Amino acid sequence: MTRKFRVCPVVGAALLALTITHTAAAQKSGGILKSFSIDSPASMSIHEEATVFAVRPTMAVFNNLVMYDQQVKQNSMQSIVPDLATSWAWDEESGRKLTFKLHQGVKWHDGKPFTAADVKCTWDLLLGRASDKLRVNPRKAWYRNLDEVTTNGDYEVTFVLKRPQPAFVALLASGFSPVYPCHVAAKDMRQRPIGTGPFKFVDYKPNESIKLTKNPDYWKPGKPYLDGIEYAIIKNMSTAILTFVSGKLDITFGGVTVPLERQIREQAPQAICELNPTNVGRNLLINPVSAPFNNPELRRAMALALDRQSFIDIITEGKGNTGGIMLPPPEGVWGMPAEMLQTLPGYGPDVQKNRAEARAIMRKLGYGPDKRISVKMVTRDIPPYRDPAVILIDQLKQVYIDAELDPIDTTQWYPKMNRKDFTVALNLTGNGIDDPDQALYENYVCGAEGNYNGYCSPELDKLIDRQSIESDQQKRKELVWEIEKKLAEDGPRPMIFYAPAGNCHYPHVKGLTIMANSIYNGWRMEDVWLDK
Repeated sequence: MTRKFRVCPVVGAALLALTITHTAAAQKSGGILKSFSIDSPASMSIHEEATVFAVRPTMAVFNNLVMYDQQVKQNSMQSIVPDLATSWAWDEESGRKLTFKLHQGVKWHDGKPFTAADVKCTWDLLLGRASDKLRVNPRKAWYRNLDEVTTNGDYEVTFVLKRPQPAFVALLASGFSPVYPCHVAAKDMRQRPIGTGPFKFVDYKPNESIKLTKNPDYWKPGKPYLDGIEYAIIKNMSTAILTFVSGKLDITFGGVTVPLERQIREQAPQAICELNPTNVGRNLLINPVSAPFNNPELRRAMALALDRQSFIDIITEGKGNTGGIMLPPPEGVWGMPAEMLQTLPGYGPDVQKNRAEARAIMRKLGYGPDKRISVKMVTRDIPPYRDPAVILIDQLKQVYIDAELDPIDTTQWYPKMNRKDFTVALNLTGNGIDDPDQALYENYVCGAEGNYNGYCSPELDKLIDRQSIESDQQKRKELVWEIEKKLAEDGPRPMIFYAPAGNCHYPHVKGLTIMANSIYNGWRMEDVWLDK
């Protein structure tokens, strides 16, 4: 089986090359793809950033060892394909060693050769073992099971794990998992990133633009087709939509709300629009060490106060989804079935009954109409955060909690979250991949970088490790649902809803597939071309 697995990617690459030969005539080279972004990232370093505003433009600058097939809508283990790696295989005896054979002849944008040493340097940096240091390391928890990375010559690298983790390769396929060069300092990658990808970084002007240009020496023959990509940073969504409708942009950035997507279809009927679910959940983030919210009964009352359908009706015009920590099916691979979800605290359809129970809990704790809790509701100062925060504030009033909106600029948002400098927040949790290992290790285990409220349950951590080791997908799902149940009962981070994102482009944009269960992994852009 191992031998067959090693050969398949090579055969696949040969077939791909044959396909490219026969279809190359259909693609047109040239042109600048123009899009927009509603926010400025803190830097251009993917490994130090946590938002789509960083990963979307810069994913095109880099390559991964493996990636999710850019033409397959649903990310899964079955859609992972080679990138800088030509093949990969597990050591079947221990299940702890994952070895990659690497492409030869690949060069960094500054002309230096790519080798296995770069792979080792990248993950030594992520593990905190390199002499160079990342300013922040949002995904360090992804690799808590990684013991070391070893090399065998220039074109073979092995990831050695502490225990079996069948889904480890899925982490490496994320848009957040590029290989960095050994010879470029982390501080330099923040301003002028050097990659091996189809596009070279040109410049980044905060609140103005991000520009990329074609890599003429890209190691994948014939690609990319575009001469470059430009992102105009337009913070007002209405202005961005008007700019698109006027024909000055080729494609929206994604994250277009349902009303704005309808507006585009009305004003630019020639545009091709699709509304896709996203694996970005709006959630109520509660700091469980901040009195009186350190009382689990009070947190339960807050969860019971939520009317999730109202969020969906108001913000998505009924087109959103209710889910737990994993994106609900059918787009999500791991989400709880609806009938099971409704048994969790606050998910039952009878909102008035839930709120009556919540008010009874609050009265038991000494609160009521004449004794209310006042608190700041912090959230990031962009519409996807602010809009649901306003609704949440209104709903919490039903259980004697008066919250005041406290919007935070993007540059300060993640540092504030990392410091746990909040009591109650409306947060968006974007899962880099639709897999429990990423969502759980990044956001819920004790001490994880994305565990912003400091929630810690040793019992839960053991369950998370159990699901990670499990190779049977159905058994793993059942463990994940058990974890979901415990998190809902503890209530540190009640998930509210998942909003779809509208994505529109003009017919001349070809070769782009918008993924159904990730907003982070589909932006390599090496297959995109303009038919004009």
